[in-house]
Amino acid sequence: MNRTPDFAARLERVRKAMANSGVDALLISLGADLPWLTGYWAMPLERLTMLVVPAAASEMPVLVVPELEAPRVKPVPEVFTVRPWAETESPVDIVASLVSGSTGAEPAIAVGDRTWAAFVLGLQAVLPRASWRRASLLTGPLRAVKDAAEVEALARVAASADRVAAQLLAGEIPLLGHSERAVSAEISRRLLAEGHQAVNFAIVASGPNAASPHHDATERVISDNEPVVCDFGGALDGYCSDITRTVFTGPPPAELAHVYEVVAAAQAAGVAAAQLGRPCSEVDRAARAVIEEAGYGRYFVHRTGHGIGLEEHEDPYMVIGNEEPLTAGNAFSVEPGIYVPGKWGVRIEDIVLSTPAGPERLNKADRALTIVGG
Repeated sequence: MNRTPDFAARLERVRKAMANSGVDALLISLGADLPWLTGYWAMPLERLTMLVVPAAASEMPVLVVPELEAPRVKPVPEVFTVRPWAETESPVDIVASLVSGSTGAEPAIAVGDRTWAAFVLGLQAVLPRASWRRASLLTGPLRAVKDAAEVEALARVAASADRVAAQLLAGEIPLLGHSERAVSAEISRRLLAEGHQAVNFAIVASGPNAASPHHDATERVISDNEPVVCDFGGALDGYCSDITRTVFTGPPPAELAHVYEVVAAAQAAGVAAAQLGRPCSEVDRAARAVIEEAGYGRYFVHRTGHGIGLEEHEDPYMVIGNEEPLTAGNAFSVEPGIYVPGKWGVRIEDIVLSTPAGPERLNKADRALTIVGG
């Protein structure tokens, strides 16, 4: 049975962060902050949807929503009320009046990063004495620490992706003689069959195309004796999966087999470094050191990982320079890779959860070098 999110507890955390940061009102529109706080995913319309959260705990947040969208909102009466607006009303004026009614004359406002510029500019025009900042400075660190309901959701969607990865590794997904695009479509089909409600991406990069980390699948036909990087993910109950396995359509040459083992060792080192209290940069540094020592440092061209949750990429990021310490509940990818332009590439990726007992891989699919048939 799926655990019900505790939206009231999340609101309490948000208001505490607002108080600590001197924010009088939080305005959330499109993006993942809104469903995280309310359970409601707003459609990306030209009509404004915005949650107005006053800092004072005595004032109920208000979800301003187009009247025609209001039936889609599942009420959470202990967290917010709904203010539908009609086609002849100005939603910007409604939001501004709610802010003015609950704050001082010069409110400090945190506005959602995904809010369309037209609405931000409109609000700035009618609230000329307000100061503005990015809402993600408040919500990002909060959302980076997954609660129990979120951990369960991430484990479910990771298990669904694992089942597809296991089918790939077992040779059940035909590769030889098939185009990258056809294999991508088959992986997508299987994600849905295994329980995903949406497919976000299914990268299939073969041979020299494997040197492009975010390769778009093409009509290139997969041939014998080459690597195939398969990086795929989607969503289940709003939460995202992301896994990468590199397989081979024949015995790889000695150098490529060595590179695979280097990447596997780098990935293991990155996971092992993900201990509570250590800075996120240490995860990147640990994985990168293995690749650099093997002489392939210049071919590792991206960060080691990204947070995951309601979004595929969110806080925290495993990258040099991010000195934020890992906290219990952080969920993130560890995905080192080596990419030699014009030749081949290798990447291995799992989602990892930080826990008091140490890092826990949510993805369990085999990471050993695997040769698959047609």
